[in-house]
Amino acid sequence: MAFAFRCSVDNRVTRVAWLNRSSILYAGNDKWCLDPRVVLLANTKTQYSIQIQDVDVYDEGPYTCSVQTDNHPKTSRVHLIVQVSPKITEISSDISINEGGNVSLTCIATGRPDPTITWRHISPKAVGFISEDEYLEITGITREQSGEYECSASNDVAAPVVQRVKVTVNYPPYISDAKSTGVPVGQKGILLCEASAVPSANFQWYKDDKRLAEGQKGLKVENKAFFSRLTFFNVSEQDYGNYTCVASNQLGNTNASMILYEETTTALTPWKGPGAVHDGNNGAWRQGGCVWLLALPLAQLTRQF
Repeated sequence: MAFAFRCSVDNRVTRVAWLNRSSILYAGNDKWCLDPRVVLLANTKTQYSIQIQDVDVYDEGPYTCSVQTDNHPKTSRVHLIVQVSPKITEISSDISINEGGNVSLTCIATGRPDPTITWRHISPKAVGFISEDEYLEITGITREQSGEYECSASNDVAAPVVQRVKVTVNYPPYISDAKSTGVPVGQKGILLCEASAVPSANFQWYKDDKRLAEGQKGLKVENKAFFSRLTFFNVSEQDYGNYTCVASNQLGNTNASMILYEETTTALTPWKGPGAVHDGNNGAWRQGGCVWLLALPLAQLTRQF
């Protein structure tokens, strides 16, 4: 950006010059400074003007137009204030930390006037700013505090500048859903195990103490990031019994027990199978939720003619 300094003169002026502090920039048509950014714009009977191109913060300060008339010298002074839009020069990198750890984020910005820096958590549950400082400290971080944190720098010279830091909170698996299921012989049955964890959990299935392998005849194990599905394509008497889902990652493991039980086609009221979840991280047992399938009784409709 360029800035022009203009000085009004008349026919009584015999000499004229522009100065920065005590240094002469121009005297009449003669250039006294070595800075190529300073140029003469006008030297007429009514105006004496110079221009500074590519203005930066070092150009800030007083500038004086000095004129000499037949009677006495006169001066006119202007003070140049350089404003600079905010710029984030340093910000923390994305971070991965275990739940319960402490987090320190840094955001450094420059500008004139000095920018105001704020931090906020980009989350539907977050309200307002969580820090109005260059530094954001989080003690004993929880999984709910994971996500993106936005640093904003503003000084009213230009639009605020923002950058984000991603904070990943690691925690051991937690099985949120494990249901016992009733299925008639010969039908398709599904046992589902849902677990949240960061990093994502690895799932394993056991019947009693025997691990079930992928590709085992009549079974299919489907593992995704947040759940595992055990499918029986044609349930037999031998399939009924107790099954255990084990979810694990680097930080721990947990398991849930559920029952695949026989549901007769004549049952009017479903039987609710038990289910329990064992947290391998603290050794505690908790009652798992149970759902049941309503068996629709088969009916024969006979007609007599």
